Amino acid sequence: MSGATTTHVDGVPFQDSVTHSDTAPGSSLQVLPASFYASRLSHASLRRREDGIRALLPLESRPGLISLLAGKPNSETFPITSLQFNIRDPFTPNGETTMQLSEEELNIGLQYTLTSGLPDLREWIFGLQERLHGRRKGEGWTVTVGAGSQDMIFKGVNALMNPGDAILVETPVYAGTLTIFQALDAEMIEVETDSHGVCSRSMREMLENWPSSKPKPKFFYTVPYGSNPTGSTATLERRLEVLALSREHDFFILEDDPYYNLYFGSSSRPPSYFELEKDQPEVGRVLRFDSLSKIMSSGLRVGFASGPESILKAMDLHSMAVNLQASSFSQMIALKVLSAWGYDGFTAHTARVAQFYRQKRDVFEAAMQRHLAGLAEWTSPEAGMFFWFKLLLNEPGSGVEGEGDSEYIIRTTALERGVLALPGATFYPNPRKTPYVRASFSLLPEDQVDEALRRLREVVLEARKANGSKRS
Repeated sequence: MSGATTTHVDGVPFQDSVTHSDTAPGSSLQVLPASFYASRLSHASLRRREDGIRALLPLESRPGLISLLAGKPNSETFPITSLQFNIRDPFTPNGETTMQLSEEELNIGLQYTLTSGLPDLREWIFGLQERLHGRRKGEGWTVTVGAGSQDMIFKGVNALMNPGDAILVETPVYAGTLTIFQALDAEMIEVETDSHGVCSRSMREMLENWPSSKPKPKFFYTVPYGSNPTGSTATLERRLEVLALSREHDFFILEDDPYYNLYFGSSSRPPSYFELEKDQPEVGRVLRFDSLSKIMSSGLRVGFASGPESILKAMDLHSMAVNLQASSFSQMIALKVLSAWGYDGFTAHTARVAQFYRQKRDVFEAAMQRHLAGLAEWTSPEAGMFFWFKLLLNEPGSGVEGEGDSEYIIRTTALERGVLALPGATFYPNPRKTPYVRASFSLLPEDQVDEALRRLREVVLEARKANGSKRS
């Protein structure tokens, strides 16, 4: 690789090469080299070092090796000696299959494993990402398993961000990441969204007018399918423009995608950023987060990240220092189920889950039409678990200024009436008044949905009356 220059970051030497990339073996993909990432990783990541024990754990699998390395508990002391459970048959409605962990599987699940996850589970994930996103193993990316995608996002953000760095966040944004960004004192640059996802033209205008004296944003954080909270799904056109902007302005894309498999829109599901990247001039700017929480079990706490090896290595070093690894037991349960299903079974299961939530959405929207027509505005979500709707808190033609604020109404009046939802202000990086509300449709039966929205109707009518009184 010619034309690279050697410099130092926090005393660590590296070669900086923004304009060069390597060709993945056996592939035409131009993969950004490891040297590209050194100047883009956080100072904390560059200072982290491998745990001396965990760095050697992979060697224990070498044939014929006698390991005196790790202080692992002896499996003869494990109190759980067998485990049997039933799983749903993805091809047969109401069908079940009985599964049992072998003694070897049980011992693996009750023991320490590699920081990046059970090797067989990682291999299954590599195959899944090729099937769903067309990304083949060995093309400059890897996977690591964590305790849910939230764990992975926290470590991914920490791998890239220094305190005070500027980042791009779609707005409104998943509230669970706001606490991460705020803890790192991030300068959150809001990028507006609409029913078609992120407004990429606004992002372009913002970046093209960025002050020359100020470092560009480190990354763009997005939930591209069934966005939490808005329920919107980004169009192909906008995704492609964001990918182009990431190259032009040198930032990463953090693709938080727990609802990818919960897409139930009438049109074809647009490709992920992770998939689209393979057709770009270079690959290595997308860090993808997946979760089994919404499609298998939130209590298992199994999620995984896919992306550039240098970034995932930094995330693994973080895990070594914090929680060593995700639960081996949860990973083994997930692996047993996924292996029994196979990729076809996984696809059938997720399609069934998506259809389940589509029906839930339809029930909720029908109740919205009955109780909130004329009192709220919304766009029907095509994925995920949420409705994002605007309360019309002022009578048309009332002359009351502003659109009102859902914060007080939802946290006080609605709660007093026995209905709990989230005011829209929860999802904005900077405090503001907003008439929007997020409601989840994933759990409630039809009668409770109807009652909840009937109560919310009363709340809105009461607010309208109060606002009219203030005007008069």
